[in-house]
Amino acid sequence: MEFKTIIEPFKIKSVEALPITSKEQRLEFLKREDWNLFGLKSQEVTIDLLTDSGTGSMSSEQWASIMRGDESYAGSLSWQRFHDVVSELTGYKNIIPTHQGRASEKILASIAVNQGDIIPSNSHFDTTRANFEFAQSEPVDLLCKEGLDLLTPAPFKGNIDLEKLEDLLKSDNAKKVPFVLMTITNNTGGGQPVSMKNLKAVRELCNKYNKMMLLDACRFAENAWFVSQREEEYKNVEIREIAKEAFRLADGCTISLKKDGFGNIGGLLALNDDNLAEEARNLLILTEGFPTYGGLAGRDLDALAQGLKEITDKNYLEYRAKSISYLADKAIQYGIPIVQPAGGHALYIDAKTFLPNIPPHEYPGHSVACELYLLGGVRGVELGTLAFGVAQENGEPDKPATHELVRLAAPRRTYTQSHFDYVGEVLEKLTEKKDTLKGFKVIKQPKLLRHFTAKLEPLS
Repeated sequence: MEFKTIIEPFKIKSVEALPITSKEQRLEFLKREDWNLFGLKSQEVTIDLLTDSGTGSMSSEQWASIMRGDESYAGSLSWQRFHDVVSELTGYKNIIPTHQGRASEKILASIAVNQGDIIPSNSHFDTTRANFEFAQSEPVDLLCKEGLDLLTPAPFKGNIDLEKLEDLLKSDNAKKVPFVLMTITNNTGGGQPVSMKNLKAVRELCNKYNKMMLLDACRFAENAWFVSQREEEYKNVEIREIAKEAFRLADGCTISLKKDGFGNIGGLLALNDDNLAEEARNLLILTEGFPTYGGLAGRDLDALAQGLKEITDKNYLEYRAKSISYLADKAIQYGIPIVQPAGGHALYIDAKTFLPNIPPHEYPGHSVACELYLLGGVRGVELGTLAFGVAQENGEPDKPATHELVRLAAPRRTYTQSHFDYVGEVLEKLTEKKDTLKGFKVIKQPKLLRHFTAKLEPLS
């Protein structure tokens, strides 16, 4: 028997009180932190949608795994269990644990990227881009044309533009390309999935031009879910089998296991190339730890091994996608422009369309994110010109990002439908305040990843 209601496929065993604050308090908190939402204390946030990275809830089986964690420095049982699960899932020869995804990216950038290299991708996320730029290379986004049209639904808006990719791979700059990086799902592009057809085509191009193909696979299970729903060839294929096939199309991957690993910490770098893997392990020992723990406690490795088993559960993934879709329907109902269709882990508001009176260099996305917090204690994050634009040293306006987005990322197995209903009410109130919102200016910023620590103030 089929039911219309999608329920949370879990029951609650432990609870944590939600902070309830007044608007006056929230205004003071924002002023204290120079209007940077990253600076807020967790007890000052009611619904925290800043990120889905490391913020989810672990299962009872994961907590049981933590209790059996083996803290041996080298070759622990926890490492063995982690290695076996990752090897079975990905098929890669060399499994290298790290404390989180950006550590994997840093190691990859250090061993495989040279000054002047060009790194093509469907879209690089912020830490990925920053690590490649720090290596003095040029990360290039080659998002498909459907992905550039935020408001028109299409099934696989995370795909790479294959024509643009081949143009690069056959150009005079091809020798500068060490690998092609495919991000699944495409976080920067609105949490949009990449089709298996697109991944296979990238594999063919990499074979043709003798290039490595790597995955940024933070949300591999969510991507596999969308493939099972939208790609006819895969509609009767198990989610885990789709994920396995995607991994085996590539030569390796980086993963932040704080996403689809159901972990509060953890990451990995996996490679088929033995020589690159040896370089990676040598650098790992310098920066993260011995290769069988890589900056993680044994108990974390055990919890991640269990999480990687649970993440491909069809019931969970259906609930996950429907939760975001439910919130998206509310936003559309209130006239808020969003990336359509809804992504797998977050709702993305198109702040450029919502606030056309605020130019990119005045950060319309940040204005929306601050207002959501002021209205209801909901913390999101700007993914527009503040995060991805380029600051000009001569005082000129920033070089704008492609899009001005606000991401509301849902932690895994953490919030219920009533929480999403509350966020929906905050979105409704946002539309009432639309004409009063003002832009911001940056008063202090670092050179890299400025949105994490920049100081801002509202324009009068």
